[in-house]
Amino acid sequence: MGKVWKSAEELKNSNVRWIDTRFSLQDPHAGKQLYDHGHIAGAVYLDLEKDLSDMSKTSGRHPLPDKIQLQDLFESRGLKYSDHIVIYDQGGMPFAPRAYWIFCYAGFPQVTLVKEGYEELIKKGFEVSSKTPSYPTSTLHLQWNEDIFSNRQQVKEVSDTSQGVLLDARSAERYAGIHEPIDYVAGHIPSARNLDWEQLKENNRFKEIEEVLPTVEAVVKQDEEITVYCGSGVTAAPVYAMLKEAGYPKVKLYVGSYSDWITAYPVDNKLT
Repeated sequence: MGKVWKSAEELKNSNVRWIDTRFSLQDPHAGKQLYDHGHIAGAVYLDLEKDLSDMSKTSGRHPLPDKIQLQDLFESRGLKYSDHIVIYDQGGMPFAPRAYWIFCYAGFPQVTLVKEGYEELIKKGFEVSSKTPSYPTSTLHLQWNEDIFSNRQQVKEVSDTSQGVLLDARSAERYAGIHEPIDYVAGHIPSARNLDWEQLKENNRFKEIEEVLPTVEAVVKQDEEITVYCGSGVTAAPVYAMLKEAGYPKVKLYVGSYSDWITAYPVDNKLT
């Protein structure tokens, strides 16, 4: 099995680069305000909508920034391939996993999610600061990992041919088209299976892999080629991370997800 998540105890006294990704989909300013109030000392802040998405694009609700945008982001924060990148959010949220996937996509070799959320990290004695740290700008020669990225055309091919598995990370009600609070078309991408990302967490942290493995293996098998999606590519990231933690070798993320899919295929998918 992979080692995507580590506990605070495993990270104490380690030389790491902390990344704070706290965010609220209900209040997009809340995460930065929380960071300014206090964060793990040395942590830089990456905002879901300003840094980890390009909201000017129309390919879904949280489109992936261009490669040059991401490179500029990493270099401006002074990040290097030799760094051990450690990412946290409030705990049990999809924002740190979204950043985790992006760092993996950009080829960073050592990226870790913290099991504990910010408040738990404080209780465990990690130093807190309200000062924004400054790091020298870095120069990166990124080696993009295209094997974990999927676009709409690739998803359409999987949907049409069943050469691979599409895995919908939204709730069963949204997957079935019974309840759709956000997108203008209810249902799911044809041929997709369902694994609600919220089954993977409890009490503001993600469950241990041994606890969720039976649930995961009941839906997808290790030898299948899996493409995970959700509504906007955010809540699918925890499912991606959990599959990697479980040692699944062939997993991709459709960043545009269902909100991108329906711009090209605006049909009712409830029955397929």
